[in-house]
Amino acid sequence: MSRAIIKRILLVIPVLIGVSILTFSILHFIPGDPASVILGERATPELIEQLRESLGLNEPFYVQYFTFMKNILRGDFGTSIITNESVTTELFRAFATTIELSFFSMIIATVVGISVGVIAAVKQYSIFDNASMIGALMGVSMPIFWLGLLMIWVFSYKLGWLPASGRLAIQFSVDNVTGFIILDTLIAGDFAAFKDAIRHLLMPGLALATIPMAIIARMTRSSMLEVMRQDYIRTARAKGVTEFVVIVKHAIKNAFLPIITVIGLQVGLLLGGAVMTETIFSLPGLGRKMYLSIMARDYPMVQGGILIIAFFFVLVNLIVDITYVFIDPRIRVD
Repeated sequence: MSRAIIKRILLVIPVLIGVSILTFSILHFIPGDPASVILGERATPELIEQLRESLGLNEPFYVQYFTFMKNILRGDFGTSIITNESVTTELFRAFATTIELSFFSMIIATVVGISVGVIAAVKQYSIFDNASMIGALMGVSMPIFWLGLLMIWVFSYKLGWLPASGRLAIQFSVDNVTGFIILDTLIAGDFAAFKDAIRHLLMPGLALATIPMAIIARMTRSSMLEVMRQDYIRTARAKGVTEFVVIVKHAIKNAFLPIITVIGLQVGLLLGGAVMTETIFSLPGLGRKMYLSIMARDYPMVQGGILIIAFFFVLVNLIVDITYVFIDPRIRVD
């Protein structure tokens, strides 16, 4: 078992190196000059060349890449070309917002998706099964930007139930200890601010959760139906085991492996899908930060952000792979 875990951990290294090379290459070969963006259209060629020299953009490609990697290994993502602030500090603030939103969405998607999938499989071909699968199809097909705008129009402007944007109402002031508003409000013991933070997360969380919720529900139903046709399920029923025990102890446990795979993939994909949600609901997250940085040709910010997303994506899949080892004895034997 330990050999399988070590092997999966070692596979992370070449993946991250490959991501860093691709990211660095693509950003440096796309049209556009950061120095020209910073100085503006009226800048003289002499000023542009001077700024390029100070930023190290005149160095050969391989020299820039190795300098970049040397700084990354020291935990230094460089300085933002646009704001002149530490990329690490800015990305940490933005990443905390995205992580909070993504995990909130994933909790909703996992709980609702698995519950709906299990019930749909148990009650196959029933009204609930048909309705839930139609709903799942709509969830996969529905654009996040359209759903987000619709939710703002209904729940914020028409009904006034939920705030339309931001992370916390202006009347609340909470010390930024962890960067996660929900945790910071709990640490401060301000439960009114905690309630307000949850209210601000509800609409973007639900909007972002629709696609993974639908995918998890469909995968859960499919996996459950396959397991419930197995001989050991019929044997358990023949022995007089109650249907609840058959489903919970035998069916769900054996159907969980592909569900974990889907959940792991969706956690990583939520980081990419958050850019649209963060833009619509005005959340200062990593997706929105990356979009603005790409438009401004802020190379250090974009490179750091992509590497953080890639590392998190690989980390989630690593955790999923390690979870396999503990859930499925056959993997331990292999």
